[in-house]
Amino acid sequence: MACSCLSEDNWFALSQMRTTTTLQVEDPQIIGPNSAGMPEYRLEKVFPVYAVGVSEPDPNLIVSVANTASTLGDPIWDAVKLEAKLEAEKEPILSSFLYASILTHDCLERALSFVLSNRLQNPTLLATQLMDIFSDVIMHNRCIQCSIRLDLQACKDRDPSCLSYCSALLYLKGYHALQTHRVAHTLWNQGRKVLALALQSRVSEVFGVDIHPAAQIGEGILLDHATGVVIGETAVIGNRVSLMQGVTLGGTGKEIGDRHPKIGQGALIGASATILGNIKIGEGAMVGAGSLVMKDVPPHSMVTGIPAKVIGYVDDQDPSLTMKHDASKAFFKQVAISCKEARSNGAVASKDDGST
Repeated sequence: MACSCLSEDNWFALSQMRTTTTLQVEDPQIIGPNSAGMPEYRLEKVFPVYAVGVSEPDPNLIVSVANTASTLGDPIWDAVKLEAKLEAEKEPILSSFLYASILTHDCLERALSFVLSNRLQNPTLLATQLMDIFSDVIMHNRCIQCSIRLDLQACKDRDPSCLSYCSALLYLKGYHALQTHRVAHTLWNQGRKVLALALQSRVSEVFGVDIHPAAQIGEGILLDHATGVVIGETAVIGNRVSLMQGVTLGGTGKEIGDRHPKIGQGALIGASATILGNIKIGEGAMVGAGSLVMKDVPPHSMVTGIPAKVIGYVDDQDPSLTMKHDASKAFFKQVAISCKEARSNGAVASKDDGST
């Protein structure tokens, strides 16, 4: 599956578009008007796909982040820089770190490359070497440039503990693991499989996340907490999916070929859920925490248990955006009543069988 992002033609065409609406920032306390001469943005208009309840972007509102000559520039990168400046003023002890990681760089791609290379370096795989690898891949891959921003927006929108774009870029290991995978996936497809596997190994050691470089992952992905996430070689994850910690997308044995799950866009996979085999999790489906899934899951359904069973259907088109892991009180009350009635009917049937 090719990386899902704007086509070349659309990318440059959209970069020339203007909006007649004044772009305002979401939180003026973080990005205030006229702060450091920075332009004002309303980020959900730049990346509307991640506004809760909106499943597809409106092409009329998408603004290119690649064309540096654009009037609007790169709002995500502008936000990251301004947040870093404010944090450096609040915590002078971190000023050198923030300057080296963010403020000395001229774009998000190079800042991310610096952060990843310093997180993953070891005595035999130097930060300078990794920096060259990450920069070379990311700076020449427009799909990755699009995805790193949409993933960053997903962290900010869906993780209530994410304080800012800056903090997500610097500290969220789920984001780091995912972006390293994007680079490793590109290297894998280029035939540089040994280097791709080396990056996978370092990510597993440093972040506790194991994603095979051949796995195909869409954009706008959230790996929340991320510890213990395992994604197999032939797994496919659609756009706008959220996965909690401990999720396994694995095979069922030693077979080769296409053997891992396919996750539809907008799905929400709960903590420690295990999904095995070449099965499909439908679009907008929700898998409850701790579930074991070995059969296809219908779109917009809610499954839970060991083995997982359908217990209802999800009202939200993309539960991954709302991050609501629980059903309503009325729903569970109805489930409890149904279970009680089923047990009563079973007891009566057993008694009748005994009397005959």
